[in-house]
Amino acid sequence: MSDLSVVAEPGRQDIVMTRTFDAPRDVVFRAMTDPALLPKWWGLRETETVVDRFDFRSQGNWRIVERDADGQEYGFHGVIHDVSAPESYTQTFEFEGMPGHVLMETHRLEEVDGGTRYTSTAVFQSVEDRDGMLASGMETGAGQSMDQLEELVRSLV
Repeated sequence: MSDLSVVAEPGRQDIVMTRTFDAPRDVVFRAMTDPALLPKWWGLRETETVVDRFDFRSQGNWRIVERDADGQEYGFHGVIHDVSAPESYTQTFEFEGMPGHVLMETHRLEEVDGGTRYTSTAVFQSVEDRDGMLASGMETGAGQSMDQLEELVRSLV
């Protein structure tokens, strides 16, 4: 049972997501940042995830493409700004279908009760951008990704 929490307070420019994983922090961090493991959890279940590039280091950049059953592609990219393994990393995130709407994400992993609490704080350029992300169904997509990440980390322990 997922304990995913998505908090978007009215009038604010951020979304805070939390989820607990039944796995050690270093395993969760590796699953989230290893380009060979990303396609196993990132994106919707019904899409194929392709890692175009993932240079996971400060000032490195990344690009991931989701491909649906009809061959339609949805690209996402950003820049890694800070890495403090296995505690946190910060990156930008931009959906290529809506260029110019960049958000800054900080991902934190804390050891709790033999598991790991993941907290993602996404800060948008405006409340409108944040509300647009919520309206796009991001909570459903995030839930699927987090469930797939849970399945992956269980297989890695």
